[in-house]
Amino acid sequence: MSKQAIKVEDLDLPQLADVKRQLDEELNHLTNSFAQLKQAQTKFKSCVENVAEITPANQDKVILVPLTNSLYVPGKIKNPQHVIVDVGTGYFVQKSTTEATEHYQKKVEFVKGNLDKLQETIERKQENLNYLLEIMQVKLQSQQAGAAASASTS
Repeated sequence: MSKQAIKVEDLDLPQLADVKRQLDEELNHLTNSFAQLKQAQTKFKSCVENVAEITPANQDKVILVPLTNSLYVPGKIKNPQHVIVDVGTGYFVQKSTTEATEHYQKKVEFVKGNLDKLQETIERKQENLNYLLEIMQVKLQSQQAGAAASASTS
């Protein structure tokens, strides 16, 4: 089955309204995804900063260790040269602080690349929506002008 391009100028107002609704939904989804990626990027940047805080001077100091987002327990830094890194899907790996920093910096860059691509997609969708709204406005004005002309001839 081959796809055929349909010009939006050829659609009537109810069809244009359906396309607008679909574009609005897509834009909403993409915008939510963008916000979630931005949060992930912030989290990874925070991890880089947190790893930088672990220095030999902090050995045997009491810190709060996060078990969940809202539950922290007291703990001590026994080995400031190594940290436990969440590598995703419930897996944790011991890494040196240098390796951990590199790991999180790579994550930040990866997310940044995805954010840039997503931003371009959002901008294209927004341009499409603006064009669609212009077409709808023109069709609505011509429809109203036609209704006014037929009312004046009656």
